[in-house]
Amino acid sequence: MRPQPSKKMHMPRLRLLRYLAPLLIAGGLCAAPETDPMESGEKAAGEWIKVRLETARLESAWLTDRPLLESTVNGLKERAATLEEKRDNLTAKTAKDRAEIETLQAKDKAAADDLAAADARLKVLVAKIIELRPMLPPRLSEALDLSYRSLEGPGLATGERMQLATTLLSRCSQFNRLISSGEEVLTLPGEEGAKSLEVIYWGLSFGYALDRPAGKVWYGAPGPQGWQWTPRPEAVAPVTKLIAIYNDKADPDFVVVPATLGHTAPDGSTK
Repeated sequence: MRPQPSKKMHMPRLRLLRYLAPLLIAGGLCAAPETDPMESGEKAAGEWIKVRLETARLESAWLTDRPLLESTVNGLKERAATLEEKRDNLTAKTAKDRAEIETLQAKDKAAADDLAAADARLKVLVAKIIELRPMLPPRLSEALDLSYRSLEGPGLATGERMQLATTLLSRCSQFNRLISSGEEVLTLPGEEGAKSLEVIYWGLSFGYALDRPAGKVWYGAPGPQGWQWTPRPEAVAPVTKLIAIYNDKADPDFVVVPATLGHTAPDGSTK
């Protein structure tokens, strides 16, 4: 007689067949007619086992890493709360400083606007000063040549332009308050070349040029084309005496000399 297998040997196989039966049926339904049902079932069972193993591995990894991740999240939350508290404290402490900065920025903008307006007015003033130069007495115009050339230079800063304009106006104002005399090299109308003449100026208004050897006198004053010299032969004697009194070579006295009262405008009119 052949030995009969025991029931204990068949129990695992029965449980496996009972578990795999649905898979085998599903594999058989989906497989092509020529596919072996057992082979499809075994393949499906192998894939299912791989999926279960991967799932178990991921669950185990998650259970292992979860406490660390939760601890990290809690630490980040606490750090965020601390940083927010520091931010609020810093905002409160710097509120006054930020208000002062905003005030300073507003003042800076207002100062910049005022500076721009002042620079625009200064440019107009400089243009008038440059336009005034031909009207100045030659003696003063020559003395201010360097300042004028600097004032007309490109790229001049506002402060430097203001300083030069103030210097020019101050020198003109000082010259206008004085009677000045001396020798000056001039090129006069009707004369050949430049000559060294004795001159005397009444501020910026008018002056006289004396050619003592030639016995000639010119009257100078601002005109439509700038400072102009006009021959005045009848004034030789009084101008000679006037210069002598200025240089303390004659006693003080009243001297009648030709002059034009008023201001000659660029159009030639007298005001």
